[in-house]
Amino acid sequence: MKAVLLADTDTDLYSTDIPPSGTVDFIGSCYFTEICKCKLKNIACLKCGNVVGYHVISPCKPCLLSCNNGHFWMFHSQAVFGINRLDPSGVNVLLWGNLPDLEESTDEDPSCISEEEYIR
Repeated sequence: MKAVLLADTDTDLYSTDIPPSGTVDFIGSCYFTEICKCKLKNIACLKCGNVVGYHVISPCKPCLLSCNNGHFWMFHSQAVFGINRLDPSGVNVLLWGNLPDLEESTDEDPSCISEEEYIR
């Protein structure tokens, strides 16, 4: 998914919720940004070795509780080529509007929702 870095709206990214398999690996040490306490780690291409993005290893509580799409694999737009994800049929492009709705309970107190539920 094409995204914009919230901390710097001039930075274009691609993001996904699917961990890449056999294409990238972690490189270097974990680090934090100046804006929040999310724990990040760079990812590099297994073919060329260049850093192509980063993974949010552990989102901080404010970021986790804010509006997010659950995509914690971020790729620099100048380093990768984005492709569209297909729906379960394998034919049509997957669109946000076609995702099934989550069942929501109207009697549940929102303050009792677990952090994990916010990123579902």
